[in-house]
Amino acid sequence: MGKRIFSILLVLVLIMSVLVSNGLTQDKKKLKVAFALLSTIHDLGWTTAHYQGIEFLKKEMGDQIVVDYTENVLAADTERVIRNYAKNGYDVIFGTTFEHMDPMLMVAKDFPNILFEHCSGYKMAKNMGNYFARMEQAEYLAGFMAGLMGFKNVGTVGTQPIPEPIRGVNAFTLGLLRGLKEGNHKHDPKKVDTVVWLKKWLDPINEVVLAETLINQKHDLIRQMADTPDSARTACYKKVPAIGYGMDVKLCGADCALISTVWNWGPYYVDAVKRAMNKTWKPQEIYWGFKENLIGIAPFHPSVPKAVQEKVLAELKKMKEGKDDSFLGPIKNQEGKVVIASGKRATDKELLTMKYFVEGVVGKIPE
Repeated sequence: MGKRIFSILLVLVLIMSVLVSNGLTQDKKKLKVAFALLSTIHDLGWTTAHYQGIEFLKKEMGDQIVVDYTENVLAADTERVIRNYAKNGYDVIFGTTFEHMDPMLMVAKDFPNILFEHCSGYKMAKNMGNYFARMEQAEYLAGFMAGLMGFKNVGTVGTQPIPEPIRGVNAFTLGLLRGLKEGNHKHDPKKVDTVVWLKKWLDPINEVVLAETLINQKHDLIRQMADTPDSARTACYKKVPAIGYGMDVKLCGADCALISTVWNWGPYYVDAVKRAMNKTWKPQEIYWGFKENLIGIAPFHPSVPKAVQEKVLAELKKMKEGKDDSFLGPIKNQEGKVVIASGKRATDKELLTMKYFVEGVVGKIPE
């Protein structure tokens, strides 16, 4: 009996050795996931938020996955980075900015068995989907709060003049106008939010310059849109209130920020990786918001009145329940033409292709 048990154990040991040598152990079955990141994980904005999403994914999925990422992947280097991950057997590859879209699509066509996910773009393939978050919902709430508090001469440091920031400007301005109206604050409905452009996603030096310019022009609130918090920090240094973007900028030295709109990518990364693991992944156009917990707002600054906080949180509750009035008509463009009819809401296609400013915005969209 003892010899038989010994023989069985010996056979099991041999089987395990073969499995290890053939790469069929549980370690080998781990799903390999890679991320191309636009900037450094310490940019305190867009890329830091994606990195927090990666950390959330690792915490949720544990030893079921292997994760890698590459920082500072600009457009010119995107194809090389993504192709290297594909050649090295990564199962799911995420691009995290608009500029990654076209290079990723080229690589996806060459690796049909690998799954690709692209953030903020619109192109797709059989093995490439795209995902984004309805940050305009949070922007609308930030504007609503500012209007209720009586801010009516906001200065916005814009980034790239493409639909994503444009609809963010519009949502903020629409919320601002509503807040001013509900708060009975006198204002010029055609001039409440002045936009200047970086023409980059991040440019710390010019973020400071543009914020200072807006402050010198007597704007009463500085709204950050860049991927770094420098325009908000500049406002605080100059004793002017600010609104942060991407992360809670109060944690990044902008302690005057009344509120920040926050990305929360982790839930989507977990969802996409689980679908890949369960063989249920298919290319989709994902556009999630408060309801799916892909965005958020940071805690209010103590100076925000409780009554204002309550009104903003009531609107947030409605959005979480699926009722989004951020682009509810009637809405006019800068020329006074109705672009969204009374009682109608902007469709996702209209939001994702938006190339006009609403009434209330001062500034032009560069060609």
